[in-house]
Amino acid sequence: MSTAPQQQAGQGTDLRAIEFPAEFSPGARNAVTTCLRIEPTEKVTLITDRSCLEIAASIGRELDRIGCTWNGFVLEELASRPLTGMPEAVLEDMESSQVSIFAVTVEPNELRSRMQMTDVVNRRKMRHAHMVNITPEIMRQGMRADFLAIDRLSQAVLDKVRGTTYVRATTAAGTDIHAKLTSEYRWFKTSGIISPEKWGNLPGGECFTAPEEVNGTFVVDGVVGDYLCARYGILRKEPLTIHIEDNRIVSVHCENKTLEREFWAYTHTDANSDRVGEFAIGTNIGVERVIGNILQDEKFPGVHIAFGDPYGAHTGAPWKSSTHIDVVGLGFNIWLGNADGREEQIMRDGSFLLDV
Repeated sequence: MSTAPQQQAGQGTDLRAIEFPAEFSPGARNAVTTCLRIEPTEKVTLITDRSCLEIAASIGRELDRIGCTWNGFVLEELASRPLTGMPEAVLEDMESSQVSIFAVTVEPNELRSRMQMTDVVNRRKMRHAHMVNITPEIMRQGMRADFLAIDRLSQAVLDKVRGTTYVRATTAAGTDIHAKLTSEYRWFKTSGIISPEKWGNLPGGECFTAPEEVNGTFVVDGVVGDYLCARYGILRKEPLTIHIEDNRIVSVHCENKTLEREFWAYTHTDANSDRVGEFAIGTNIGVERVIGNILQDEKFPGVHIAFGDPYGAHTGAPWKSSTHIDVVGLGFNIWLGNADGREEQIMRDGSFLLDV
């Protein structure tokens, strides 16, 4: 077992001294051994904050069990929140690590700091687990999923969509969208099995790309992303309806006018904040319902889209945005179409039709 000291600052919280519920251990072990496949010879940068200390401690326990070297950082001991940038101590430590884990409850306007972190991940081709807004509920649910089975389903979806020219999706709540795809933008799967080629969220379970063009209506009766998710929760009773033309938001409507105004403001932060940057199909069949947390809910089987940055380093989309916000709907029917007019339905009422 490694006894390598943690690099801390400020109060120097010792994550090894933090007690945590035993129910966290299966999810933590899943993250460390199944998803990240960390070896004893590797070094890990573990980033957390005060709200996620117990979760980080459970992950640290698994890192010690493997015997690898790891350094833990508690953000509030390095900088004031919300972060204006990722602390230099974190970025410096990542330069000598093969793996990084980010288990943090984010605050408004911290996207820039996370982008600084993932810039290092992308440049160094690190295996990175992005556990933004991880909660005890997710540790007891989504993080216990069979990620090998999710990976098999995700690969089957990926094989299908890579030969598709458009995706059509509907729901009983009123979603009816048409997403035109282009071979110039790449598809990726983030199934929970994380590789140096693409860092991923945990819990994982999605296939995504940047669409060429999206048109139609998307009814958000699941959740909206970023800090708005915690603020407004599940939207089944007061859904947010988004009308999209030529890949841009043209109008939004919600009975909750405060949400409507905040979502509109968020998606008009910069010139591309209202542009569809991501089109994704959730594949985490271990998730049975939405819980009001975007980290897990965007993996719920169905379609979710995001407005803002298209993750161009991975998808190949050439434009950027300072924002990225996901929206999740429920109970999807999904068809994949080709130029010759043939369609194949891969989901009916939220259930996959693929034989995996």
